[in-house]
Amino acid sequence: MNTNRSRFAVALVAALTIFMFAPIVSGVSAVSTSSSVLVMYPNYNDAFIDSRQLKVNEPPVVVNGAVYVPLKFVAEMLGFPVRWDEAAKRVELDTPGIRIEFDLANRQIYFNQVSSPFDNMALIQNETLMVKLSWVKDYMGADYFYEPERNRITIVYVKRPDAVYSDKIENSRPVAKFTFEKPSYRIGEPVKYVDLSYDPDAEGIVKYEWTGNEPAFFKPGTYPVTLRVTDAKGQVSEPYTRYITIENDIYMTEFEYPLYFGEPGTFIPADWGLLWSKFMNLPEVRKNAVYGTGRKLLVSDSPELITEKGILYRDVVNGKARLYSHHVNEMVQKIQFVIMATNRTNKPVTVRTTNKGEVYPSNYAHLIGHQASVDFMLGDPIDETVVVPAGRSIVYKQMPDFYPGQGMNAFYDVETDGEIEFSFVAMDPVATPTSLDAFRPLDYVANVRGTFDAADVRWDIDVSNITQPSRLIIGDGESDPFVAGYDPLRREKVTNVGNYGVMYRIHALHPRKMAILILPRGGAFKGPFKINGNFVMVPPSGVMDAFTGVQLLARTTGKEPSLTIEFTPPAGSAFPIDLIFYPLGDKE
Repeated sequence: MNTNRSRFAVALVAALTIFMFAPIVSGVSAVSTSSSVLVMYPNYNDAFIDSRQLKVNEPPVVVNGAVYVPLKFVAEMLGFPVRWDEAAKRVELDTPGIRIEFDLANRQIYFNQVSSPFDNMALIQNETLMVKLSWVKDYMGADYFYEPERNRITIVYVKRPDAVYSDKIENSRPVAKFTFEKPSYRIGEPVKYVDLSYDPDAEGIVKYEWTGNEPAFFKPGTYPVTLRVTDAKGQVSEPYTRYITIENDIYMTEFEYPLYFGEPGTFIPADWGLLWSKFMNLPEVRKNAVYGTGRKLLVSDSPELITEKGILYRDVVNGKARLYSHHVNEMVQKIQFVIMATNRTNKPVTVRTTNKGEVYPSNYAHLIGHQASVDFMLGDPIDETVVVPAGRSIVYKQMPDFYPGQGMNAFYDVETDGEIEFSFVAMDPVATPTSLDAFRPLDYVANVRGTFDAADVRWDIDVSNITQPSRLIIGDGESDPFVAGYDPLRREKVTNVGNYGVMYRIHALHPRKMAILILPRGGAFKGPFKINGNFVMVPPSGVMDAFTGVQLLARTTGKEPSLTIEFTPPAGSAFPIDLIFYPLGDKE
């Protein structure tokens, strides 16, 4: 071990120990502080105070083995006032308990007005007062270490706290202090901050205020990082600043960093050109698609804009079905939205509801689709049953307050033990819905309306060995075909453009280490995903526009036995969207 460094470490610990365990005079509460480290170089103008680089007008010199430093620069860096007394032609230095005066004309030094020869302790160089460091350091309460082989002088000073007088309490200010795990980092390399803060009164630090503590830096240079802490009594520390050096060597780019270290939900902004070049020509993940045929899907989304009262859509269910509706009241009056259940058979039929997602009328188009999808994907266990008498119609669901300009969205998974005709109806708000005889079917206008054989689709994919970013496309009608169906009101075949109401389950065995991203391509998007059972909102707030960036949905470690992604296209959002599987390496 280097003995010089050992002596320096011992001296520093000793200085800190003397300060931290000094007795407190009754009635006086010491205000704690942190140490300062000043580094200088003989015959060079560079200096560093707590890693902050400075320039000194006159550098230190070594004369006959003794180190001399510029008094004004060193004293002021360590917090001691230096003044010039024009009348007396003296330089004055105030240190704890002692005023030192340098009489330059008569070459005398006065210690509390007691004189001593000037030449033993100081010299003038290029009109700068230089003092012998081994002498003045004792008056400043500092320690120093001179390394001739490195041409470096290190001065360590633990500032004595100012006294705070009180008749009732004795309380010291906490000390803010930290360091970095290593002296320099590469571009995009995660920075580890090591907290060294403490409170001499052991009350505990309750608040940390950082400035500049970026998790990583993406341009080379030197950056200040500052910490201030508050203890449980409300005492606030002095700010403590260190400087971090970022080398001109790329560890990872600003785009790559959140792929490795971002939390799920992190938005990664990027311009259209970067996204297009990076993702639009990616290979597609191979998938095996299985469409569920055990549950019908009834979609009522036309006329999406309700301009008159009447039957929006209707069809017969016998067994399992999903009822999906999305409408906006474009009338100038309030209406009510009702789903009627009609039993045209000669025996009672039971309707059982096993899952639902509903949002009552709202003015926020993207919110209603998003929230209804969240509600449905929660899958909260429900078991609601209603019996429809033979030859009768009853209200299955009712939204009585549907105001002009508002939209609604609702899903219901139902099971019947006989034939039930479900009708989606816009009617007068004061009407008592007992019969549909007074309502006529409304004309198809646009969007989606019909009954589709598949309410669910499962994609089995293999992402265990992908070596480059790959994508799954949802909602384009080609890579992801739209589900076909039939509209009995129009008596024609139809397509569920957007696959609204369809629940996707994407499953992969042994996924490799990778990031999973979403890129909206068709327009504004807002909707939930479930990744291995955990919700991720896209975006966490507001909406995500097309080609403005990607959002991190999840990250796999390469050790998971499987990966499951659940999703249903939210009403009000535009398609297609891409799910991007981005392989991650092992960074060192």
